[in-house]
Amino acid sequence: MDIKVVKDFVGSDWTAVQECISSSLHSDIVLLDKTNESILSNSGKQLRPLLTLLFARACSGGKVTEATIRYAAAAELLHNATLLHDDVADGSTQRRGVPTIMSLMGPSVAVLIGDYWLVKALDMILMDTPSDPIVIKIFSKTLSALAEGELLQLQKAQNGDTVEEDYLRIIYNKTASLFEAACLSAALSVGVSEPMEQAARDYAVALGIAFQIQDDILDYSGTDSVGKPLGVDVLEQKITIPLLGALGNVSEQEQMRVRKMVNDIVGHPELRDEIVAFVKENGGLEYARRRLDEYVDKAVHALDVLPESQEKEYLKELAYFTARRDK
Repeated sequence: MDIKVVKDFVGSDWTAVQECISSSLHSDIVLLDKTNESILSNSGKQLRPLLTLLFARACSGGKVTEATIRYAAAAELLHNATLLHDDVADGSTQRRGVPTIMSLMGPSVAVLIGDYWLVKALDMILMDTPSDPIVIKIFSKTLSALAEGELLQLQKAQNGDTVEEDYLRIIYNKTASLFEAACLSAALSVGVSEPMEQAARDYAVALGIAFQIQDDILDYSGTDSVGKPLGVDVLEQKITIPLLGALGNVSEQEQMRVRKMVNDIVGHPELRDEIVAFVKENGGLEYARRRLDEYVDKAVHALDVLPESQEKEYLKELAYFTARRDK
């Protein structure tokens, strides 16, 4: 799927979102302004604001409101704020194939810039349209979920006792919750029925979970096009769904042995190759791909209540694209 084609389809609405983001970040502090421009120049696929526009238009016969544009901008600003903070928490030196702000300017600067983007995201929502008070609560819930997800992931990494229920909670909090905010705010911005609101939640949560599962699959099976070193998750003691799938296919004694390797990997990074081989040899990737397909199907079926439109077709294509992307 060519994301640029979809952006061209939403046309002036996409341009308005980009202008909204850019203008909100402008500062007379040269260092801040140039850093923001650098981040924007490496902004990735920008799926979250695109989802906001597509879902609003799919619900309303192709129309958006001023609030839709602001919510789309807020979703992208908040996403990038969390990436800046995540890079500090994870000690990441690369993001999307280029050096992170943390590695170039230090963790303190990265946190401050992340805070700046976060405040600008909230500014985008705190206006005066009827949906704004509801949407600020949605984004507030997302911020809480993001923090809880990061801390739960840290706790589980330290203990080495992640099970699939923990994993799904973590990836809902860290990834799917912002997809949910993007789509639900879109529905509210154009005033839809309760079934369409529920469709926004169901589609976005399933899509967000599928998106993260594919990321975790790529960490074991991807190529350099992923834009980050491979095997990072296990080096950070994160037990994700490919490893959980493999663990489910072996004896309890073998599970304990592999979990201990994960616990010990900080001092013995050479164990990574053995763990990756374990996942591949014991059906971990096949299990993860089955679970991925289940969530993609859930996302697509959630759209059944929406009227037929090109926007709806693109929402379906984005769900299938999530399962096929290689970065």
